[in-house]
Amino acid sequence: MIDRNAFRKFIPKSKYADQWYDAMFSPQSEFGGKSLLEEYEINTPKRIAAFLAQTSHESGGYVFLTENLNYSAEGLVRIFNKYFPDLATAKLYARNPEKIANKVYANRMGNGDEASGDGFKFRGRGILQLTGKNNYFWFAASLEITPEEAAEYLQTFEGAAQSACWYWSENKLNRFVDANDFKALTKAINGGYIGLEDREHHYEIALNSFNTSGTRLA
Repeated sequence: MIDRNAFRKFIPKSKYADQWYDAMFSPQSEFGGKSLLEEYEINTPKRIAAFLAQTSHESGGYVFLTENLNYSAEGLVRIFNKYFPDLATAKLYARNPEKIANKVYANRMGNGDEASGDGFKFRGRGILQLTGKNNYFWFAASLEITPEEAAEYLQTFEGAAQSACWYWSENKLNRFVDANDFKALTKAINGGYIGLEDREHHYEIALNSFNTSGTRLA
């Protein structure tokens, strides 16, 4: 198994390293004694390191389980220029996460228009920031629960981790890892390359940490 101490060192900002470790790496009876990552075929050193690197970046080191959309006007113009082309427009939404989510995520990923409130209701949650009504619906369907129940489950260690594994599997992200194409992997998750350098940095840390700690797969 992955070394618990190496994992703790990988996410030093989190107070709950052991809970995250147990959620992802401990054998689960519901998976026939396999771990969550093994169940979703995240089962080689490179796959595991890539998964940890991407989820660590998306969750701020396994600290944030809900997307932070509390942007300033300047931040909105810089990051979401497509939706906020100028400061005048951005100032109408600045520091209002609900309004920002409803605008940025409107009419895509299965969401309704800005007035529907779907953008905020189905904003990013979990360690890979599962986003959009469609993703919530299909993740919930895989567990035979409702999207509303899924939103609550995503706030738990197990749900946050399983949603990330589900998304990873559904989008066949292992193919990018196996092809050593980390940039394509990042685009498949992010839609672009935001935070690419940080993601790559965490990938190298994970690989080096696990290799030097004598890590092996069970």
